[in-house]
Amino acid sequence: MTDGRADVADVRRFWEPLGLPGLFDVHVHFLPPSIQRAVYAVFDHAGPKIGREWPIRYRHSHEERVEILRAMGVRRFPTLPYAHKPGVATYLNDWAAGFKRDVPESLWSATFYPEQGAAAYVGAALAAGVEVFKVHLQVGEFHLDDPLLDDVWGALQDAGTPVVAHAGSGPVGNAFTGPASTERLLGRFPRLTLVLAHMGAPECAEFLALAERHERVFLDTTMVFTDFFPPYPAELVPRLGDLGDRVLLGSDFPTIPYPYAHQLEGLARLDLGDDWLRAVCWENASGLFGTAGTG
Repeated sequence: MTDGRADVADVRRFWEPLGLPGLFDVHVHFLPPSIQRAVYAVFDHAGPKIGREWPIRYRHSHEERVEILRAMGVRRFPTLPYAHKPGVATYLNDWAAGFKRDVPESLWSATFYPEQGAAAYVGAALAAGVEVFKVHLQVGEFHLDDPLLDDVWGALQDAGTPVVAHAGSGPVGNAFTGPASTERLLGRFPRLTLVLAHMGAPECAEFLALAERHERVFLDTTMVFTDFFPPYPAELVPRLGDLGDRVLLGSDFPTIPYPYAHQLEGLARLDLGDDWLRAVCWENASGLFGTAGTG
């Protein structure tokens, strides 16, 4: 772990010349302490779902991490809890609601799992004002179109509330990852608002094509344009320029093995222009979620 405050200046040097009010990062995690420790342990031991050494740079307390984000100028961010088994989603959702009360600029986040009662607690979360949901197919080991989620997806489509879905096969794929269940889901619920985490890596081309075909499907940039991930296919980059209104900044803070600014530098190296960077780093997410709570 490093002193995250040492990284602040590099981040601000990126966005301030763009004339932005700050950064809108749609892929940040805050979890209950017991679950956070368990997640860190998986990364520390390069567990089977990680598959490689993965040193965590921002292993600070919740309070310290909020202050680091604020100092960097990350003005809006979610908590993105994700249920890894039945029976934990409501606990995670209750904890995330408390975080939202304490950190008003955060996006009120929640999760769900294919289980009896999912439609009821998702409906209650929507009625309460939850702004974003997170699901993680690699960790939770389920398909997006699991029949137990039919009513959940119907409610989410009607509400228009975004769902950040880790559906790609990175870092280690299994029988539940890849584009197939996302494509089937969108065939049944074509107006869903989905944010495809990590741009669907490593199935980048397939998930990009889904975003091109569905006007409510977004891609988040989390970790993709860094030295830690395989290179993004160069032939796809011009298509990202054309899809500029539906690409969103994501980081995976705090569970990243490099300084926060490294991701930003990777975006700049794509050479898609300052207007594209402004859209990705602030404007697109602001249009999707709004800027309430940023002062």
